[in-house]
Amino acid sequence: MGRHSRVEEPASERPDPRITTGTHRVIGKGPRRRVAAWPIACVVLVGLLVAGWFGWNWADGALATRAEAQASDCQEGDADLSVVVAPAAAEPVTKAAMRWNEARTVVHGHCIVVDVHAAKSDRVFDALLGQGDDSSLGGSAPAAWLPESAAWADKLSDERPDLVGSSAEVVATNDRGEFPYVSLAGDGIDSIQQRAAQSFRAYLLAPEQRGDFTAAGLTQP
Repeated sequence: MGRHSRVEEPASERPDPRITTGTHRVIGKGPRRRVAAWPIACVVLVGLLVAGWFGWNWADGALATRAEAQASDCQEGDADLSVVVAPAAAEPVTKAAMRWNEARTVVHGHCIVVDVHAAKSDRVFDALLGQGDDSSLGGSAPAAWLPESAAWADKLSDERPDLVGSSAEVVATNDRGEFPYVSLAGDGIDSIQQRAAQSFRAYLLAPEQRGDFTAAGLTQP
């Protein structure tokens, strides 16, 4: 058999290899479309902000939970704090003590339970010096005293400085004088009670107690 000669198609009828038609996409060498970068950046930024918000709230909740656990965890048990106060200031101090006790306030691992006893300052002074009825002290050695005049605090400091745990600080006043808070020391008062007495003094001076003092006709500094 002889050889067959290959018939060459005219160049004009040959399909362009760069173009495919039919059901397939036309592929050419034209410029490619670029995707804008800013929408992606916005999506990433929003994601980071949302993640940060959830992380912050989780951390804040964890810290609050830890604080509540520590406040309610009295590792060393309860400890009593006896406070003797002049009758004119007994009501606001008692209300503050109730809030303090409800919060289970912790001092050095102890939940401090504040007991407020109202008594006239002259009787308390005599009882502290061992010259009067101990019932004026509420049945136990007080760790703090709120007389109705700074003169009583000065007198105690002059006659029995060993009974004064820290300098007196005025927590309220009225038109008749000042109500100083005296942290006491001596037999029956340990370091936990002394520390708790100072903490309770600061608590009485907090803004949330001001309304009760005002209602009792007293002004806080």
